[in-house]
Amino acid sequence: MQGVVISDVIVGILATGVRLLAPFLFASLGEMFCQRSGVFNLGVEGIMMMGAFADFFVTLRLGNPYLGVVMAILTGIVLGLLMALISVTMQAPQGISGIGLHMFCWGLSGLLFRVYVGFITTIEGFKPLPIPGLASIPILGPILFQHNWLVYLSILLVPISAFVLFKTNWGLKVRAVGVTPQAADTLGVNVNAVRYQCLMLGGALAGLAGAFLTVGQANMYADNITAGRGFIAVALVYFGRWNPVGILLGSLLFSIMNSLQLWIQVLGINFPYEFAVILPYVVTIAALAVAVKHVWAPTALGKPFRRESI
Repeated sequence: MQGVVISDVIVGILATGVRLLAPFLFASLGEMFCQRSGVFNLGVEGIMMMGAFADFFVTLRLGNPYLGVVMAILTGIVLGLLMALISVTMQAPQGISGIGLHMFCWGLSGLLFRVYVGFITTIEGFKPLPIPGLASIPILGPILFQHNWLVYLSILLVPISAFVLFKTNWGLKVRAVGVTPQAADTLGVNVNAVRYQCLMLGGALAGLAGAFLTVGQANMYADNITAGRGFIAVALVYFGRWNPVGILLGSLLFSIMNSLQLWIQVLGINFPYEFAVILPYVVTIAALAVAVKHVWAPTALGKPFRRESI
C-alpha cells in the first residue's frame, strides 16, 4: 500500500510539473528567437503581465477564454513592436530598454486592473482535454496526456521551433543576423526586419505565456501573477544554449522542482516552508551555473546593427 501511495505521489509531482511547463516554454522559446536574431529582450516578464491582464479582462467581459488568448497574443505583438522600435530602430541599449518595458507593463497592468476591475474574481478557464486512448495509459497517461490544450501546444512548439530555426530559410536568416549581421546585410538580408519579426514573435509567445497563467492555471488575475517567470525564461534560454530541445529540458527541470515544492506543502512534510519555496530557484541557479560554463551566445547579441559600419 505504501508503495502505491509513493508511486501516486511521484506521478502527481511529474504531472503537475508538465502542467507548469507551459508558461516557461512559451516565453523562453519566444526569447530564444529574439536572442538568436541578436536582440536581448528583458521585457519578457512585463509582456507576460500585460498578456495575463489582457486575457483576464477579455475573458471576464466576454466570457470566452479563446478570445482572451487572442487578445493576449495581440497585446504581446504590440509590445514586441514597441521593444523593436526602441532597441532596433532607435538603437537604445537593449538591457535598459527591456527593463524599462518591464516596469512600464508592470505599472500599466496594475493600473488597468484597479481602474477597470478593482477586485479579485475568477474567470472561466480551460479544462483538461484527455487524449483518447493515451490518457488511460498507466503512469504516462496522467503525466503527459491529461492536460489542457495550451500545455499540448507548448510542447508541440518545441519541434516546430527547431524545424523553423534550423530547417527553413527564415530560420537561417535569424541565425545569420544574430551572428554576422554585416555579412547577412551584404547578402541582401534585411537585418532590422528580421529582428522586428523575431521581437513580434517573442512578444506573441510571451503574451501567450501570460494568458496561460490566467485561463490555463489560476483562472484569475492578481498583481505580479508572473512571479518572475519571465526572467526565469531568459535564464532558460542560456541554459538550453539557444536550442529548443535544451530549453525544453531546462524548463522541465524548473517546473518539476516547482511542482516538488508545492507537493511538499500539500503533503504536510516536515520541511521548512521558506526552503521549499526557494528550492526551484536554487536548483535552477546551480544547473545554470554548470550549463553555461562552455556556452557561446550569438556574437551580435545585444549589439545594435549599423549599416554604415560595414
